[in-house]
Amino acid sequence: MSAAAAHRRAMGAPDDLVRCPLMPTYGAPRVQFVRGEGSWLWDREGKRYLDLLSGLAVTSLGHAHPAVATAVAEQAATLLHVSNLFGTEHNAPVALALDRLLGGGGQVFFANSGAEANECALKLARKWAGGPQGTYTVVSAYGSFHGRTLATLHATGQPAKHEPFQPLPAGFRHVAWADVGALDAALDGSVAAVLLEAVQGEGGVNPAPDGYLREVRDLCTERGVLLMLDEVQTGLGRCGAWFAHQRAGIRPDVVTMAKALGNGVPIGACWARAEVAAAFEPGDHATTYGGQPLATAAARAVLSVMEHEDVPARAERAGARLTAGLLDLPGVTAVRGWGLLLAAELSVPAGPVAADLLDHGVVVNAVTGSALRLAPSLLIADDEIDHAVDAVGAAIDRAVAAVDGGGE
Repeated sequence: MSAAAAHRRAMGAPDDLVRCPLMPTYGAPRVQFVRGEGSWLWDREGKRYLDLLSGLAVTSLGHAHPAVATAVAEQAATLLHVSNLFGTEHNAPVALALDRLLGGGGQVFFANSGAEANECALKLARKWAGGPQGTYTVVSAYGSFHGRTLATLHATGQPAKHEPFQPLPAGFRHVAWADVGALDAALDGSVAAVLLEAVQGEGGVNPAPDGYLREVRDLCTERGVLLMLDEVQTGLGRCGAWFAHQRAGIRPDVVTMAKALGNGVPIGACWARAEVAAAFEPGDHATTYGGQPLATAAARAVLSVMEHEDVPARAERAGARLTAGLLDLPGVTAVRGWGLLLAAELSVPAGPVAADLLDHGVVVNAVTGSALRLAPSLLIADDEIDHAVDAVGAAIDRAVAAVDGGGE
């Protein structure tokens, strides 16, 4: 048995997962889910779990939403793929909807994931900067996360993730998060673009402070560099606006998105103002599967349901209820985030609490050593929020009791 398989078995993974020859890029799975409906998941033993993570902010309409399931099934029985040498029926409606939600005046490139959407943005920034030799640097923030490809990994402001994969592509620079002075100092003549998240999701759910994004927008305009917003985790209603940067009242030059756009069907998109998008010419960028009919059929259904349900407003209301409930718990010292992308800071280590919650039928993750990330379905019901708060409170109580009792 390989070391990875032995680790999976030691962690209690099901036997078929222990035998499965997967590369050890993830930790040992403790649960195998087989079905989902709304905010709930079921494992293969029939145990039910309240999903407060949504597949890392992906299933924003919940699991197996009937409108999305119908759209995918009908498209699978109609047309799956013809390549981007030809048009298909859903591309234009989805691109038009995204452009409208972003304020209009832009164009869209479809990809398969958030990392690929960010790769598109990085290439577009270099092509747009053009002219002056050496104008290609992208500045991002420490604590950010932009993907796992070599370029997006270097854009990610987490040096520990860089080390195993050196040398990484040149042209990236990092500055302190929410420090306009540091950004100002970094914007020399080599810089083509600034790439930021409105809320650093993987970095610990750290929202941009009041005024920061406005100052960054003004600085980018003054220096003539692109402002690119990574909305892969924050976009499409999750943060109480269609896109999180809209809370700051700014207009970026480039916006990337993925995750919630397909509600589980892989799709990403890069939107850019038309005059920026015009830097691309045929042959500059492409992808075999981006914007293929199954993915865009799902995205079209997702966007229709999201608009009908007014998910930004729902996220804002539900997030306020969840935040208030969490802050009432003795073991929660703070809650940060916007809408339904939240981190609950705990008085005890978060990892054991997340593991305990899974044992008791609730899915969260420890986004830092002391904080739980909660990103439930934007359609979560009030009673499900209350159930979540009770479960988190009970898990914290068990953690405190274990510490007080010496772990016995």
